Amino acid sequence: MKIYGRNAVEEAIVSSATIDRLIIQNNLKDKDANRIIKLAKDRGFKIFFRDKAAMDRECQDKNSRHQGFIAEVTDYKYSSIEDILNYAETRGEAPFVVLLDGVEDPHNLGSVLRVAECAGVHGVVIPRHRAVSVNETVVKVSSGAAEHIKVAKVVNINDAIKQLKDAGLWIFAADMDGEPMYSANLKGPIGLVIGGEGSGVKRLTKEMCDGVISIPMCGKINSLNASVAAGIVIYEKIRQDAGSIK
Repeated sequence: MKIYGRNAVEEAIVSSATIDRLIIQNNLKDKDANRIIKLAKDRGFKIFFRDKAAMDRECQDKNSRHQGFIAEVTDYKYSSIEDILNYAETRGEAPFVVLLDGVEDPHNLGSVLRVAECAGVHGVVIPRHRAVSVNETVVKVSSGAAEHIKVAKVVNINDAIKQLKDAGLWIFAADMDGEPMYSANLKGPIGLVIGGEGSGVKRLTKEMCDGVISIPMCGKINSLNASVAAGIVIYEKIRQDAGSIK
Protein backbone atom coordinates (compact mmCIF):
# COMPACT_ATOMS: atom_id res chain seq x y z
CA MET A 1 0.00 0.00 0.00
CA LYS A 2 1.25 3.48 -0.86
CA ILE A 3 0.61 6.55 1.24
CA TYR A 4 1.08 10.05 -0.06
CA GLY A 5 1.73 13.48 1.38
CA ARG A 6 3.92 14.98 4.06
CA ASN A 7 1.62 14.53 7.02
CA ALA A 8 0.76 10.89 6.23
CA VAL A 9 4.36 9.91 5.56
CA GLU A 10 5.64 11.70 8.66
CA GLU A 11 3.06 9.90 10.79
CA ALA A 12 4.16 6.55 9.33
CA ILE A 13 7.79 7.35 10.19
CA VAL A 14 6.97 8.47 13.73
CA SER A 15 4.80 5.42 14.39
CA SER A 16 7.61 3.11 13.16
CA ALA A 17 5.34 1.59 10.53
CA THR A 18 6.81 -1.05 8.25
CA ILE A 19 7.96 1.16 5.38
CA ASP A 20 9.40 -0.87 2.53
CA ARG A 21 10.28 2.12 0.38
CA LEU A 22 10.46 5.81 1.24
CA ILE A 23 10.53 8.00 -1.86
CA ILE A 24 11.28 11.71 -1.56
CA GLN A 25 11.45 14.35 -4.25
CA ASN A 26 14.88 15.75 -5.10
CA ASN A 27 15.93 19.23 -4.02
CA LEU A 28 13.28 19.89 -1.38
CA LYS A 29 14.75 22.65 0.77
CA ASP A 30 11.90 23.98 2.92
CA LYS A 31 11.97 23.60 6.69
CA ASP A 32 9.20 20.99 6.95
CA ALA A 33 10.72 18.78 4.25
CA ASN A 34 14.14 18.91 5.88
CA ARG A 35 12.61 17.97 9.24
CA ILE A 36 10.89 14.89 7.81
CA ILE A 37 14.01 13.83 5.91
CA LYS A 38 16.14 14.14 9.06
CA LEU A 39 13.55 12.19 11.05
CA ALA A 40 13.60 9.37 8.48
CA LYS A 41 17.41 9.26 8.42
CA ASP A 42 17.65 9.30 12.23
CA ARG A 43 15.32 6.29 12.37
CA GLY A 44 17.33 4.38 9.79
CA PHE A 45 14.87 4.39 6.89
CA LYS A 46 16.47 4.02 3.47
CA ILE A 47 15.45 6.93 1.23
CA PHE A 48 15.13 6.92 -2.55
CA PHE A 49 15.31 10.40 -4.05
CA ARG A 50 13.45 10.97 -7.34
CA ASP A 51 12.61 13.92 -9.56
CA LYS A 52 9.07 15.29 -9.62
CA ALA A 53 8.13 13.55 -12.87
CA ALA A 54 9.07 10.16 -11.40
CA MET A 55 7.16 10.99 -8.22
CA ASP A 56 4.09 11.83 -10.27
CA ARG A 57 4.32 8.46 -12.02
CA GLU A 58 4.47 6.73 -8.64
CA CYS A 59 1.02 8.08 -7.78
CA GLN A 60 -1.37 5.22 -8.52
CA ASP A 61 -4.23 7.31 -7.16
CA LYS A 62 -4.33 10.28 -9.51
CA ASN A 63 -6.40 12.23 -6.99
CA SER A 64 -3.62 12.08 -4.41
CA ARG A 65 -1.06 14.84 -3.96
CA HIS A 66 2.28 13.43 -2.95
CA GLN A 67 3.80 16.80 -1.90
CA GLY A 68 7.21 15.27 -2.53
CA PHE A 69 6.72 12.28 -0.19
CA ILE A 70 5.55 8.72 -0.90
CA ALA A 71 5.90 5.68 1.36
CA GLU A 72 5.16 2.04 0.56
CA VAL A 73 3.84 0.36 3.69
CA THR A 74 3.29 -3.36 4.21
CA ASP A 75 0.48 -4.87 6.25
CA TYR A 76 2.43 -8.05 7.07
CA LYS A 77 1.61 -9.24 10.59
CA TYR A 78 4.74 -9.70 12.68
CA SER A 79 5.13 -11.87 15.76
CA SER A 80 6.99 -11.08 18.97
CA ILE A 81 9.93 -12.90 20.50
CA GLU A 82 7.53 -14.15 23.16
CA ASP A 83 5.36 -15.64 20.39
CA ILE A 84 8.38 -17.50 19.02
CA LEU A 85 9.38 -18.88 22.42
CA ASN A 86 5.80 -19.88 23.21
CA TYR A 87 5.55 -21.66 19.86
CA ALA A 88 8.63 -23.73 20.65
CA GLU A 89 7.17 -24.59 24.08
CA THR A 90 3.85 -25.73 22.62
CA ARG A 91 5.77 -28.06 20.31
CA GLY A 92 7.77 -29.42 23.23
CA GLU A 93 11.03 -28.45 21.52
CA ALA A 94 14.12 -26.50 22.52
CA PRO A 95 13.83 -23.01 20.98
CA PHE A 96 15.67 -22.53 17.70
CA VAL A 97 15.81 -18.91 16.51
CA VAL A 98 17.62 -17.19 13.64
CA LEU A 99 18.55 -13.51 14.01
CA LEU A 100 19.48 -11.42 10.98
CA ASP A 101 21.85 -8.52 11.62
CA GLY A 102 21.11 -6.02 8.86
CA VAL A 103 20.10 -8.11 5.83
CA GLU A 104 18.98 -5.55 3.22
CA ASP A 105 18.32 -7.72 0.15
CA PRO A 106 14.71 -8.98 -0.01
CA HIS A 107 15.85 -12.03 -1.97
CA ASN A 108 18.20 -12.98 0.87
CA LEU A 109 15.49 -12.53 3.49
CA GLY A 110 13.01 -14.54 1.44
CA SER A 111 15.52 -17.35 1.02
CA VAL A 112 16.34 -17.37 4.74
CA LEU A 113 12.65 -17.60 5.63
CA ARG A 114 12.23 -20.49 3.22
CA VAL A 115 15.14 -22.54 4.57
CA ALA A 116 14.22 -21.69 8.16
CA GLU A 117 10.65 -22.88 7.69
CA CYS A 118 11.80 -26.06 5.96
CA ALA A 119 14.27 -26.75 8.77
CA GLY A 120 11.75 -26.30 11.58
CA VAL A 121 13.21 -23.07 12.97
CA HIS A 122 10.70 -21.59 15.42
CA GLY A 123 11.18 -17.99 14.35
CA VAL A 124 13.33 -15.37 12.65
CA VAL A 125 14.22 -12.01 14.21
CA ILE A 126 14.96 -8.95 12.06
CA PRO A 127 15.78 -5.36 13.05
CA ARG A 128 13.30 -2.57 12.47
CA HIS A 129 15.83 -0.22 10.89
CA ARG A 130 18.57 -0.52 8.28
CA ALA A 131 17.24 -3.86 7.09
CA VAL A 132 14.64 -5.16 4.67
CA SER A 133 11.12 -5.83 5.91
CA VAL A 134 8.79 -8.62 4.83
CA ASN A 135 7.47 -7.20 1.56
CA GLU A 136 5.94 -8.66 -1.60
CA THR A 137 9.33 -9.69 -2.98
CA VAL A 138 10.27 -11.45 0.25
CA VAL A 139 6.97 -13.32 0.33
CA LYS A 140 7.38 -14.39 -3.31
CA VAL A 141 11.00 -15.54 -2.92
CA SER A 142 10.10 -17.45 0.25
CA SER A 143 7.65 -19.54 -1.80
CA GLY A 144 4.98 -19.07 0.85
CA ALA A 145 7.23 -19.73 3.86
CA ALA A 146 6.69 -16.15 5.06
CA GLU A 147 3.09 -17.08 5.80
CA HIS A 148 4.10 -20.02 8.00
CA ILE A 149 7.16 -18.96 9.96
CA LYS A 150 7.06 -16.42 12.76
CA VAL A 151 9.02 -13.24 12.09
CA ALA A 152 9.68 -10.77 14.91
CA LYS A 153 10.75 -7.21 14.09
CA VAL A 154 12.72 -5.58 16.91
CA VAL A 155 14.16 -2.14 17.55
CA ASN A 156 17.56 -3.51 18.56
CA ILE A 157 19.08 -6.90 17.75
CA ASN A 158 21.34 -6.76 20.80
CA ASP A 159 18.34 -6.33 23.09
CA ALA A 160 16.74 -9.32 21.38
CA ILE A 161 19.87 -11.37 22.02
CA LYS A 162 19.76 -10.46 25.71
CA GLN A 163 16.09 -11.44 25.90
CA LEU A 164 16.79 -14.80 24.29
CA LYS A 165 19.78 -15.45 26.54
CA ASP A 166 17.62 -14.66 29.57
CA ALA A 167 15.19 -17.27 28.25
CA GLY A 168 17.95 -19.89 28.27
CA LEU A 169 19.18 -19.83 24.68
CA TRP A 170 22.84 -19.97 23.71
CA ILE A 171 23.60 -17.43 20.99
CA PHE A 172 26.20 -17.97 18.25
CA ALA A 173 27.21 -15.52 15.54
CA ALA A 174 28.31 -16.79 12.14
CA ASP A 175 31.53 -15.03 11.12
CA MET A 176 34.67 -15.96 9.22
CA ASP A 177 36.84 -15.36 12.31
CA GLY A 178 34.99 -17.85 14.51
CA GLU A 179 35.79 -21.42 15.46
CA PRO A 180 34.77 -24.07 12.89
CA MET A 181 31.06 -24.78 13.29
CA TYR A 182 31.72 -28.53 13.45
CA SER A 183 33.61 -28.14 16.72
CA ALA A 184 31.01 -25.89 18.39
CA ASN A 185 28.20 -27.38 20.46
CA LEU A 186 25.01 -26.24 18.75
CA LYS A 187 22.66 -28.69 20.46
CA GLY A 188 19.63 -27.62 22.46
CA PRO A 189 18.17 -24.09 22.72
CA ILE A 190 20.09 -22.01 20.19
CA GLY A 191 19.98 -18.63 18.48
CA LEU A 192 22.05 -18.15 15.33
CA VAL A 193 23.04 -14.64 14.22
CA ILE A 194 23.64 -14.14 10.50
CA GLY A 195 25.21 -10.89 9.29
CA GLY A 196 24.09 -8.63 6.48
CA GLU A 197 25.52 -8.37 3.00
CA GLY A 198 29.09 -7.10 3.04
CA SER A 199 29.32 -5.91 6.64
CA GLY A 200 28.63 -9.20 8.40
CA VAL A 201 27.74 -9.35 12.09
CA LYS A 202 28.51 -6.09 13.90
CA ARG A 203 31.30 -6.08 16.50
CA LEU A 204 29.08 -5.22 19.47
CA THR A 205 26.61 -7.89 18.43
CA LYS A 206 29.35 -10.52 18.29
CA GLU A 207 30.45 -9.47 21.76
CA MET A 208 26.90 -10.11 23.00
CA CYS A 209 26.99 -13.68 21.72
CA ASP A 210 28.15 -16.76 23.63
CA GLY A 211 30.36 -17.81 20.73
CA VAL A 212 31.35 -17.12 17.14
CA ILE A 213 31.38 -19.91 14.57
CA SER A 214 32.65 -20.09 11.02
CA ILE A 215 31.89 -22.12 7.92
CA PRO A 216 35.06 -23.82 6.62
CA MET A 217 36.15 -22.35 3.27
CA CYS A 218 38.26 -24.17 0.71
CA GLY A 219 38.08 -21.80 -2.26
CA LYS A 220 39.60 -18.42 -3.08
CA ILE A 221 36.47 -16.49 -2.05
CA ASN A 222 36.12 -16.26 1.73
CA SER A 223 32.47 -15.29 2.15
CA LEU A 224 29.04 -16.63 1.28
CA ASN A 225 25.70 -15.10 0.43
CA ALA A 226 23.78 -14.46 3.69
CA SER A 227 20.98 -16.89 2.85
CA VAL A 228 23.43 -19.63 1.81
CA ALA A 229 25.41 -19.16 5.02
CA ALA A 230 22.20 -19.30 7.02
CA GLY A 231 21.18 -22.56 5.36
CA ILE A 232 24.54 -24.23 6.04
CA VAL A 233 24.67 -23.23 9.71
CA ILE A 234 21.00 -24.06 10.31
CA TYR A 235 21.45 -27.58 8.98
CA GLU A 236 24.68 -28.09 10.93
CA LYS A 237 22.66 -27.40 14.09
CA ILE A 238 20.03 -29.92 12.93
CA ARG A 239 22.76 -32.48 12.18
CA GLN A 240 24.16 -32.12 15.69
CA ASP A 241 20.72 -32.44 17.28
CA ALA A 242 20.00 -35.55 15.22
CA GLY A 243 23.27 -37.10 16.37
CA SER A 244 22.21 -36.70 19.99
CA ILE A 245 18.92 -38.56 19.47
CA LYS A 246 19.11 -42.14 20.68
